[in-house]
Amino acid sequence: MKTFKVFSSLLAYPEAALLAHGEELAAALVDEALLQADDIAALKDFVAWLTRLGALDAQERYVALFDRNRSLSLHIYEHVHGESRDRGQAMVQLAELYRLHGIEIEARELPDYLPLFLEFLSLLPLKAAASLLAEAVHVVAALQERLAQRGSPYATVMAAIVKLAASPAERAAVEEVLATLKPEADSLTALDRQWEEEAVRFTAAGGPDRVAAASGCGR
Repeated sequence: MKTFKVFSSLLAYPEAALLAHGEELAAALVDEALLQADDIAALKDFVAWLTRLGALDAQERYVALFDRNRSLSLHIYEHVHGESRDRGQAMVQLAELYRLHGIEIEARELPDYLPLFLEFLSLLPLKAAASLLAEAVHVVAALQERLAQRGSPYATVMAAIVKLAASPAERAAVEEVLATLKPEADSLTALDRQWEEEAVRFTAAGGPDRVAAASGCGR
């Protein structure tokens, strides 16, 4: 589905190639029409803002926002399990889910990376994608809240993602996420591990086609 692919692209590291196709991303949202008109309009405004920044400025802002603030990590399970062993087991299960749908992850990106997860959802039927998204919607809602508090336009993307989940985020679950990684976790030491992670590609098992996952390329 194009809309989930657009979400994935918009949350990826903003390479110049991505910014050059801003109008196509916006057109895909209109064409598929999974979102309400006001949500599409807000995303079109976001795309226009990102494009106006230019690659260097957009990349600097992205790094300052997501790479230097652990509380804004784009790794889903970090907000649920923190550094506990449960996170590792959850990622194993998510990777297995990818494989069950014929998807093999290549490189060292973690399977709970939100842009990767969204691109995976783009390969599924809408009902299945919405159902899986509902399992992580409380994390996305918490990220939306934190980004809105910072006045970041990226909150617009998170808000749109939340709208496509099969069920809304429960407030208690959102509060639990907000309590797991508080802003004081935003330190260079806490982020060393994240900075070592690489871009990712994944392929349909047994097929020749390669699908480039939205990722932190160039970081």
